[in-house]
Amino acid sequence: MNPSTALARVLVDELIRGGVREVVLAPGSRSAPLAYAVQQAEREGRLRLHVRVDERTAGFLALGLAKGSHTPVPVITTSGTAVANLHPSVLEAHHTGVPLVVVSADRPAELRGTGANQTTVQPGMFGPAVRWSADVPAPELVESVGAFHRSTVCRALVAARGTAADGHPGPDAGPVHLNVSFRDPLTPDLGDDFEVHAGRDDGDPWVRTPRGGWFAGHSAGFKHVPRTLVVLGDLARSPVSSAQVVSWAVSRGYPVVAEPFGVHDRTAVVPHGPLLLTAGDWLADHLPERVLVVGRITLSRAVASLLRTDGLRVEVFTGSPQWPDPGHVVHEVHSLMTFAGRSPEAADPEWSNGWAGAGSAVAQAVQDQRSPWGTGLAVASVVGESLPEDAQLFVGSSNPVRDLDLGMSRESAVSVVANRGLAGIDGCLSTAIGLALTTDAPSYAWVGDLTFLHDSNALAFGPDEPRPNLTILVTNDGGGGIFRTLEHGAPERADDFGRIFATPTGTDFGALCRAHGIRHVLATTREAAAEALSAAPDGITVVEVPIDAESHRGAHERLRRIAREALAISE
Repeated sequence: MNPSTALARVLVDELIRGGVREVVLAPGSRSAPLAYAVQQAEREGRLRLHVRVDERTAGFLALGLAKGSHTPVPVITTSGTAVANLHPSVLEAHHTGVPLVVVSADRPAELRGTGANQTTVQPGMFGPAVRWSADVPAPELVESVGAFHRSTVCRALVAARGTAADGHPGPDAGPVHLNVSFRDPLTPDLGDDFEVHAGRDDGDPWVRTPRGGWFAGHSAGFKHVPRTLVVLGDLARSPVSSAQVVSWAVSRGYPVVAEPFGVHDRTAVVPHGPLLLTAGDWLADHLPERVLVVGRITLSRAVASLLRTDGLRVEVFTGSPQWPDPGHVVHEVHSLMTFAGRSPEAADPEWSNGWAGAGSAVAQAVQDQRSPWGTGLAVASVVGESLPEDAQLFVGSSNPVRDLDLGMSRESAVSVVANRGLAGIDGCLSTAIGLALTTDAPSYAWVGDLTFLHDSNALAFGPDEPRPNLTILVTNDGGGGIFRTLEHGAPERADDFGRIFATPTGTDFGALCRAHGIRHVLATTREAAAEALSAAPDGITVVEVPIDAESHRGAHERLRRIAREALAISE
C-alpha cells in the first residue's frame, strides 16, 4: 500500500467513525486517493456517495445534505481552482451555521510557489469564513499515517458541529477546511484490500467527544476507573478552579500530579509528582489504567512520556472544542463538569496509597538533601517557604517555572500565575505588574535574567502612572540557562553552546534598576533571599539572586537520582 492510499483510507474511515454518512465528490486527479476510498466505503455500505462534475454544485449539494441531516457532510475536490469554486457554498454555510466539511486535495507543500501545474496556496483560502482548518502534509511512509490524522478529523468534525446541546449543530456550527496533500502514486496498488483499523474500539472515533454540550454541569459519559491518575495543568481559561479539581479527585481516591499553577490544597497533591514519573522502575510497577488530564500540560517531558505509554487510556476534561492533545493520544473528551461529589464505586486504596507514600518518601528525601545554594531548585524552596500564604506569584517561562514545579514546598498556599498560552519570555514583567495592580494580595514575580531584560522597559513608569507593590525575583545565570537542561547543553556540545544558546549579556542589573529609579537588592545567600522575599512588597523591588550557570543540568539530575533512591528504599 502506498502512503497516499493509506492516508485517504484513514481519513475516510475516521469521518465515518465520527458520524459522516453522506459524502459529495467532484472528480479530479489529485483527489483520486480520496475518490477510491469513498467509493469503496459506499460499496461496503458505510456511507452514501454523490458525484457531481461542477464543484459549485457539489458544494451546495453538500450544504443541503448537511442542512437536512443536521450532521457534517464532506465535499471533496481536487486542487487549484476546484477549491476556489467552493467559496460560495462555504460563505453560505458560514452565515447560516451549517456543518460543511471541505476536504481539498493538494500537491505536496514543497511545490507551492514553484510554478507547478494546478498548484496554489490553498490553506487559508476561505479566510475567516471557516470555523477551523488544518493543512495536512503528504506522508512519506505508510507507517506515519495514524493518530495525528485521525485526531485531526475528530477536531474538524467537532468544530463543524459547534457547541451543540442536543446532538444537533450548535449556534457556532459552520464550515471547516481540511487541506490534504498527496504524493504520487495516487492510485491504489492492485490487490490492496480496503480494511482499515483505528487501533481502538472498533467503530468508535479515534477521540470520543461529548454530544451533550461542552458546558454541561456534569459528564454523563464519565465512568469510574479505580486506578486513575489525575494530571492537573494550567486552568487559566477555565471556570473550574484547581482547588475544585483536587477536591474532586481526592474524594474519588485518585492521586493527583499537578503543575504549580493555581491555588489549592497542595498537601492533597502527590509531592514532587513529576519526579515520580522519571523513576522508570517504580512507575512500571504503579502504572495507572487511565490518566485524566485537566487543563493544559506544558512543563514536564515526564508527563508527556507517561501519556504516550502503550495501553494507557487518556481522557481530557475541557470546556472548549479545542481540547489539549499534542501527542494525539486522547481517547475521550468530556465536557467540563462540576468537580464535586464522591464516586459510588470503590477506588483501589492500595494503589492510591502507593502513590501517596512514594510522594511522601521523595519529599522527605528532597528535604533531607536540600539543593545547594546557587541553584534554581534552592531558590524554589526559599520561594515556597518565604512568601506569605495569601501571596500571588507570577512565574516566568524557562527555568523558574520548572524549578518551582520540582522544588517548591507542597505545603505552600501561594497562588501561582503564568503566561502558558505560548510559554514565551515576552512581556512577563508587564503581565506581573498588571496582575499586581488588580489585587490586594502581596504580589511577587519570579523570572530569569533574559526574561527580565526582554521586558525591562516595563519598569519605565511615567510620573503620573499608578505603581504596584511588587517584588520581582530575578535568578541571574548569565544567559539562557534553560538550554543547559536540554540536549543542547550536553557536555559534548560545549563548543557550540556558549554563543548561540547561552547568550550571556553581562548586564549590570543594579545599574539598570537605578536608571529606572527602582530599588535593587543583591541576595547572594539563602538567608538574604529569604529576608528579601519575606518582606511585604512596598513599591517595586528587584531581588537579584546569582545562579551558577553550570548548575541546572546537574541539579535536576541530582533530584531525579534522589527520587529513584528514595523510591527504591520505600519499596
